[in-house]
Amino acid sequence: MRSIRPALAAAAASLLLASAACGAGPATEPAAAPPAESAAPVTVPGAASHAGHSAGAAAPPPSPLRQGERFVDVGLATPYTPAAPNGGTDEYRCFLVDPQLTETAYLTGSRFLPQNAAIVHHAIFYRVDPEQAGEAAKVDAAADGEGWTCFGDSGVQGQTAWVAHWAPGAGETLMPDGFGFAMPPGSKLIMQVHYNLLNTSGSDQSGMQMRLAAGDAGLKPLETALAQAPIELPCEPGTSGPLCDRETAVADVAKRFGAESAEMVRMLNQWCNGGAAPKAGNTQHCDQPVEQAGTIYMAAGHMHLLGRSIKVELNPGTPKARTVLDVPAYDFDNQALVPLKEPMKVAKGDVVRVTCTHDAQLRRQLPQLKTLPSRYVVWGEGTSDEMCLGIMVMAPG
Repeated sequence: MRSIRPALAAAAASLLLASAACGAGPATEPAAAPPAESAAPVTVPGAASHAGHSAGAAAPPPSPLRQGERFVDVGLATPYTPAAPNGGTDEYRCFLVDPQLTETAYLTGSRFLPQNAAIVHHAIFYRVDPEQAGEAAKVDAAADGEGWTCFGDSGVQGQTAWVAHWAPGAGETLMPDGFGFAMPPGSKLIMQVHYNLLNTSGSDQSGMQMRLAAGDAGLKPLETALAQAPIELPCEPGTSGPLCDRETAVADVAKRFGAESAEMVRMLNQWCNGGAAPKAGNTQHCDQPVEQAGTIYMAAGHMHLLGRSIKVELNPGTPKARTVLDVPAYDFDNQALVPLKEPMKVAKGDVVRVTCTHDAQLRRQLPQLKTLPSRYVVWGEGTSDEMCLGIMVMAPG
């Protein structure tokens, strides 16, 4: 999933003051909180056993259109064959797609169709205004082949808005009745696809079925907010090797994905650990202040193949503590964005905490990873790296 690189943090996560320090304490096991309000969080039970990246089942058909909605299809006109650069096994490729909007509309749902799900790790759709779309077209023209390489972001200057995404386990995602992501006339989408080439290859011609409502439908606009925490996962017990050294592992991430990836690791430690020496461990968390009041309607968590659990909380350790999302047994193949049982209001000054637990010993159990050398795992864009990302769909105000 997308790396929230420091230079893009404020544009990517409107809910969170991502450019400020993320917490007062070290990124270790969080203190026990008092009983939370019964605010109806999302609790996602895990599968019977830890799953890895699989092709999955075919997407179910879309739900019937709601009043005033229509379908618009976007995607790749011709197949694309990914090739991982810099000796890695992952490629992030961005493609400019055009929904042909002549009037304002609202994106009220999305159904991503991964044509080759065996290699598609995730997809994110960023809305760009007409001027940015022109810049994206120039970036596209300057790159070899269809689209352009875009590790960590859209690869286009200026503010973009995350309006849809897909990860394994997701079918059609419907926004709550009365809400949608604003799509001004002339705006286009950048479709970022993360191709995972660990154990397979091939071409892909993925696309998305957009569910659109008219701009005069009186809908309230939505935004996507992100909360991230660092990864400081040492090699599994009883193993060794060059990449078990943290500095060597960070340098390897930079080699595969660019210097910005190493900077992301540094900044996460600065934000979430006060710049102190990183403390290795299975569980890490980060506290981030809320910049903008609003109401959260949907949530999801994203980690990679070593993820065990993820939790997103508001105001932990206080009488106002609430749980937004709780996934006690994480399954990579079950990452759908799901509605909260009840919408959850947040106020400016509240604190969002995301906590993730990873397990390095899964490396020897999963076919995708067991032939790879042991490594100290930090935040990185690759499927063999890790992330800790809480995703929330919210209405500001």
